[in-house]
Amino acid sequence: MERRQRGPARRSAVLLASIGLVLGLGAPALAAGGDGVPSGGGGDNPTADDLRRDRAWVRLGDLKFGAEPYEAVSSAAADAAGKASCEISAADATDLVLSPTWPEVSGSGDSPSPMTLSRYDDQTSLADPEQRDEGLFFNPGVGIWQLDSAGLGAEETAATAIDSVGAAGKMAPYMVGKYCKAVDGGATAAQARATAWTDWHACDQGACESIYQRLKTDGVVKDATVDRYGGAEMRTCTYEGAEYDCLYVDPASAQGEDAWTVPDYGPAPVPDPFYVFSYTKSGTDYEVRYWLKEDSGASTDVVASRELGVNARTKLYWAADSGLCDTTTGSGNC
Repeated sequence: MERRQRGPARRSAVLLASIGLVLGLGAPALAAGGDGVPSGGGGDNPTADDLRRDRAWVRLGDLKFGAEPYEAVSSAAADAAGKASCEISAADATDLVLSPTWPEVSGSGDSPSPMTLSRYDDQTSLADPEQRDEGLFFNPGVGIWQLDSAGLGAEETAATAIDSVGAAGKMAPYMVGKYCKAVDGGATAAQARATAWTDWHACDQGACESIYQRLKTDGVVKDATVDRYGGAEMRTCTYEGAEYDCLYVDPASAQGEDAWTVPDYGPAPVPDPFYVFSYTKSGTDYEVRYWLKEDSGASTDVVASRELGVNARTKLYWAADSGLCDTTTGSGNC
């Protein structure tokens, strides 16, 4: 999902980049992957977790969830339940995995959007140090489960965190595994659920247990208007002579709960539309977010890179660029 460069395909892309140079496609931009102006060192926003707790309680009424994301969660949860070390039904595993999503990203009870980008971390370490546009901002938490580069999202890109199929495939065995470890250690089912949710501060004061009980009683309304990517679009991009699967993320196109796209929702700016893909340089994998100048309003394209496994708040690399072509739409430097 994130790129076409896994295993042999990755080596093929490197070869393609080399061929591109031979054929005269131009020298690589050398802006991604640890090049450019670094930002970072800002640490956590001390008020971010408080905001998550304050907004965790979900309005009463129907709980909606995207139909395609729901099928991904229920399938992954059933698989995790079947392999679990303790007794847990597929239905209970599904409810366990779903429960943090509304408190994290949808206090209205509307369908959590897979495109959701965190708005509580507003540190300057996450913004373009050249200040070319306010929306050139690297949101560290992404998706239905707000996978954050400081924790569960350290090895994810915005593309893989937004993809509800891939994210569910990671979250279901993770939560079921924590639940069973607690049960196997003598915890009650309720205690084990709380243990499974400890990565989400929105669950700290019981909001996720409340959702779990509502799901057990009333179930969920499946929403066909929310797809796997929550309004983000899979594209094909070329960059430095290589071809990538890239995801185009435009907050204005978010499906489901879109309160986070309102400028005053949180202290962080709403990001400008960007492309995201994975990039390998000197054996190191990076998440790359790329803003075309026509999307951001900046005077140049801008690229930001994060080494996978590194907290975005700790170090990012920013640079002007002109090397991306969206071959699906013909946008960019084509």
